[in-house]
Amino acid sequence: MKKTNPIIIVKNWFVGKPLITKIFVVVIITALGWYGIPKIFGQKTAKVEFQTAETEKGMLVTSVTASGNISAGNNITIQTNATGTVNNVYVKLGDRVIKGQKIADMTLDQDSTQKQAAAWSSYLSSKNQLASAQAKMNSLQSAAFKANQKFMTDADFRDLATNDPVYIQEYADWLQAEADYKNQSGNITQAQASMTSAWYAYQQISQEILAPAPGIITNLNIAPGATIVSQSSSSNSNNGTPQQVGTITQQQGHIQAIVSLSEIDAAKVSPGQKVSLNMDAFTGKTFVGKVLMINTNGTVSSGVTTYPATIEFDSEIKNIYPNMAVTAKIITSTKDNVILVPSAAVQTSNGQSIVRVMKKGQITSLNVETGETNDTQTEIISGINEGDIVVTNFSSSVEGVREQGQQGNSPFSGLGRGGFGGGSGAVFRMSR
Repeated sequence: MKKTNPIIIVKNWFVGKPLITKIFVVVIITALGWYGIPKIFGQKTAKVEFQTAETEKGMLVTSVTASGNISAGNNITIQTNATGTVNNVYVKLGDRVIKGQKIADMTLDQDSTQKQAAAWSSYLSSKNQLASAQAKMNSLQSAAFKANQKFMTDADFRDLATNDPVYIQEYADWLQAEADYKNQSGNITQAQASMTSAWYAYQQISQEILAPAPGIITNLNIAPGATIVSQSSSSNSNNGTPQQVGTITQQQGHIQAIVSLSEIDAAKVSPGQKVSLNMDAFTGKTFVGKVLMINTNGTVSSGVTTYPATIEFDSEIKNIYPNMAVTAKIITSTKDNVILVPSAAVQTSNGQSIVRVMKKGQITSLNVETGETNDTQTEIISGINEGDIVVTNFSSSVEGVREQGQQGNSPFSGLGRGGFGGGSGAVFRMSR
């Protein structure tokens, strides 16, 4: 059946009608357009798409990566930042020593005594800064929660359009509060690294000189009564250039590399940790070794501090020469047979970790206890089981406006506008 254009019907109806009738009809139609029609023909809807992943059992490996070069020889330098008079020397040439064994002790001069006190003060200050950063984390979390609740109970609950000024303002306030909260995590990590660095600096100005690694004493240039003086290479240097007081030669035939660690990574690395190594000169081959020692004095270049770490290869390898480039992956921890989820699936709210699980199309928030984490995966100690389907990502569209969010980045995300992110897997669609 042929359809009649409603506009033509209205136009024909108007013919011959009095002016006052026409005005009255126009007012009624306009009112219906603004208020009545949306109620009659339905409200706007939002489609939400979820990406999911299945929890699994496996091994969680955490590591740090650093680059450097093959070092020449197997000699390790015994050095100190302290200056003063040597009291006792406890080893002689040819002695075999272990890491941390006392080589000598000394009476600090006035300059080193002051530096030692300053190093201790710096350590205490960095310890207080860490405590302050942790306290601020709590207040920022509270502010983020309040901003989230205001948005969810006002703009989102009233179903305001995404271009409504109230919606825009409250949504922006929430995002800013969350950004402040998440950025504070980095500040805490930095404060922890600074405290560790300050403690190492304090140890380096100690009156005791310790063996930095195991091996045989092959050079010793101190004796009781000798004076160790500063050889500062810069007037701006706090501790001067470390003084070399001897050499330890390690087992022959083991190749070593020196890599540079950032301040944050240096705090995670310790002697004995396993290392996988790759070299440009041996494409496709991976070697193994272990961390031998870390030079906790560090070096500063263009305002950036790095800490050299010495890595020993497990076996002798032919055709490897000094100064060849090396990339090292240092394994800081491993855990086997643990439940793993994508890190994006884990939220944090008021100090409680939460994972959203999808069962039969319904999403349930479950409290979980988390363990170690790396760049992509997080260990779940309790709260969910192997094989559970967890939500890792979300996107929604409202009247042509598409929004995306990341669950892993938002500790207060809901199922309305603003909520999930990261990960991959099956996609589920829900409408409201």
